Amino acid sequence: MSDTMKPVDPQVMQRIVLARRPQGFPVAQDFRLEETGMPRPAAGEVLVQATYMSLDPYMRGRMDYVKSYTAPQELNHTMGAGGVGRVITSRDPKFSKDDLVFGMFGWASHGCLPGRQLRKLDPALPPSTALGVLGMPGFTAWAGLEVHGRMKPGETLVVAAATGPVGSMVGQLAKQAGLRVVGVAGGPEKCAMAVDTFGFDACIDHRAHNSVLDMMEALHRECPDGVDIYFENVGGHVLGGVLPVMNTHGRIIICGMIAWYSGESCETGDMALQKLWRIALVKRLTVQGLLQTDHVGRFGEFLTKVAPPVTSGEIAYLEDIAEGLENAPEAFFAMLKGGNKGKQIVRIA
Repeated sequence: MSDTMKPVDPQVMQRIVLARRPQGFPVAQDFRLEETGMPRPAAGEVLVQATYMSLDPYMRGRMDYVKSYTAPQELNHTMGAGGVGRVITSRDPKFSKDDLVFGMFGWASHGCLPGRQLRKLDPALPPSTALGVLGMPGFTAWAGLEVHGRMKPGETLVVAAATGPVGSMVGQLAKQAGLRVVGVAGGPEKCAMAVDTFGFDACIDHRAHNSVLDMMEALHRECPDGVDIYFENVGGHVLGGVLPVMNTHGRIIICGMIAWYSGESCETGDMALQKLWRIALVKRLTVQGLLQTDHVGRFGEFLTKVAPPVTSGEIAYLEDIAEGLENAPEAFFAMLKGGNKGKQIVRIA
């Protein structure tokens, strides 16, 4: 798609649609770049030129036609995504031309939404932060720990995908609460980043410890007092290694399972249910699914508490920015394979 010209006609916009449902790991042919007419805002609507859009692992799950917590992505419709941009035309009195806003504009150069579905952004903050550290990923981390973590100083927390936008926020918030924090990430560079940039106590390379037994042994070394909280982002052999190391009354917060999103199987994925259930019983574990949409009423509280330390640099964040809407699929594939080092964003304009 990279050789496609960007639009010059002000009456034309670009978008990427889901052309077919993936069979396993998604490929370029599952998407299609299109030009379509520029939408015209009706009363109460706002037309926005998108500048940045978010790529997130949950998008892979929506590409399958299965019942889930949200509707499947429709074929031949714009791929869904959160984005930020500048208002071009407003027919809602709460928004003016050139306001910076967040909305679900999708994989598209422009979006037209009712004003009630937009959030005005603080122009003093980089707009891309509304997609990561001060957006859905950061809020997911904060809400998960606030509602389900029951953190106590001196406990041990393990978080997978430690340098991603959710994992890095989880680790930093837990450190601030006085916990020992151990990350799991892919490769020595990311592991060093977890410790040096985000302040983790240690980080385990899941590529070097690529079996359940290896992961369990590494966790025993880095978590000599066991694991009290596991913030789950990946599934796979990482989960298999964590389970035997969990302490009695430990908490597992299930945020994502990226290792299995394209139908992959592994030792843990095939674990007999009775074995998993016995671990949960014997250790009296609390296993809690986490959807940030259950807690959106606290988003304002999240911004009030987290935006100041982000602005001051007390909370660190990293962004991987791909250039051009046409390159969104390739960036998406790389993200699903762990190729990003921070929050994956696409710069559109």
